[in-house]
Amino acid sequence: MFMSCNAWIVSIGNELLIGRIVNTNATWLCRKLLILGFSVKRVLTIPDSEEDIVEVVRECVNKGVRVLILTGGLGPTYDDITSEALAKALGRGWEVNSEAYSMVVEKYRSRGFEITNYRVKLAKMPLNSKPLPNPVGTAPGIFTIEGNTYIFALPGIPSEMEAIFNSEVEKILGEIGSKTYFLEGTIIVEGVPESIAAPIIDKYMKRHGKAYIKSHPKGFESSKPVLDIRVLVGGVSVSSAEAECSEIVRELSGELVQNGGFIRSTSIQRLNH
Repeated sequence: MFMSCNAWIVSIGNELLIGRIVNTNATWLCRKLLILGFSVKRVLTIPDSEEDIVEVVRECVNKGVRVLILTGGLGPTYDDITSEALAKALGRGWEVNSEAYSMVVEKYRSRGFEITNYRVKLAKMPLNSKPLPNPVGTAPGIFTIEGNTYIFALPGIPSEMEAIFNSEVEKILGEIGSKTYFLEGTIIVEGVPESIAAPIIDKYMKRHGKAYIKSHPKGFESSKPVLDIRVLVGGVSVSSAEAECSEIVRELSGELVQNGGFIRSTSIQRLNH
């Protein structure tokens, strides 16, 4: 692919590892990071364990990964340890951030709740961190930089994570991303089994080294095959990406027809602006 900036996504929570919660956050973040010009190299799921969090954060920083996004473990309960473990991993103090404390106090008092030690915990973060306002919930997100790595810790609740990312994280990442324009082409073809389409797709992948082409079976391989083929192309300009994507969709569709396929539909859409 065309991207030069790499990223890791780390989902934290015992509930993910026992199968009680489906990890939709990672999928959502992968898509957002893609259109911002980042190549996601790892998606990890780890327990609410200080040892595991410290290990993965230090590995990420030592490898010089550009962006690390942690989700989960920012709440008031005993097993919400992401912020404290992050401080330990970075060798920093873990203290109440005055700006974050003001955010937390305002949230709770506006709802008529007292400020307890458990709620103050939401305002504690590694030294030299910036709190990210949470427009949906009570726990602020955390942003800090260590070496070459931009680190974000976000709540695990999807609505809160997405709100903080859209309002705060996206602006920060927009300044360091690869400035790549992405287009996605779609081909829906009937009558071509995936086993026949595979070598054709492989040929176009090799011919267009910066494109990513993937088939998704929707029918039955042996009787009524239907393929949803996605063509992802990145370029330094919209026109160059659009030209290459259009060429691949047109030529690939033609070759699928030659192999007995019926093209139900094709489309091309721009993913970022």
